Amino acid sequence: MSITVQKINPPTLPDAPAMGYSQISVCEPGKLVFISGQVAWQHDASAVPEDLQTQTEIAMTNVVHALDAVGATVENITAMRMYVVNPTEEDFGVAGAVLRSFFGDVIPTLTALGVSALYTQDLKIELEVTAVIS
Repeated sequence: MSITVQKINPPTLPDAPAMGYSQISVCEPGKLVFISGQVAWQHDASAVPEDLQTQTEIAMTNVVHALDAVGATVENITAMRMYVVNPTEEDFGVAGAVLRSFFGDVIPTLTALGVSALYTQDLKIELEVTAVIS
């Protein structure tokens, strides 16, 4: 499903791409897709790994699977929210590096939030996504 999401980073705002996100996403009308927060739970019920990097990789893989289920890719993402438990600046860097490995040059808008807890105590990150498809 080919729909273009334009990413805009005006020079009057901070250099968001250097930090791993875009300031603005614009898209033509289409069907909006709201993906529930994805965490490091896997289809085969494997144990949740302890490290943030691996949890982020699994959560983002789950996002990709959800997008695939509706015929979309990361290019269709219009907004993403990242919730990290008790984050340090380094934690946001670790999670951001994983996200950039999935996005390449197609960086969506992103809100990164530090939270005190997620659904279970072993979870360190949750990714919530909005996308648009034709």
